[in-house]
Amino acid sequence: MAPSQRPWFLYLLECRDGSYYAGISTDVDARFAAHRAGTGARYTRARPPLRILAVREYPDRSTASRAERQLKQLPRDRKLAWLQAPTEGIL
Repeated sequence: MAPSQRPWFLYLLECRDGSYYAGISTDVDARFAAHRAGTGARYTRARPPLRILAVREYPDRSTASRAERQLKQLPRDRKLAWLQAPTEGIL
């Protein structure tokens, strides 16, 4: 698949301190490994991630970025609801 046609993914991590971290990537496993190695985001360097809680696929970076912004604005309990909701109609 051509790089421009690869889907983007919005992912939600649970960090060691119990907080959540949301990000986007075309390769969630590689990005999670980077977060765990301390080479990911500044937030996860200070709060190492424990696990991937959820992943949603989007057709392009722009759509994934918009969904990430929306998810980051939600309060914690709404993020939990997002985890449990079917992918249709959510963000």
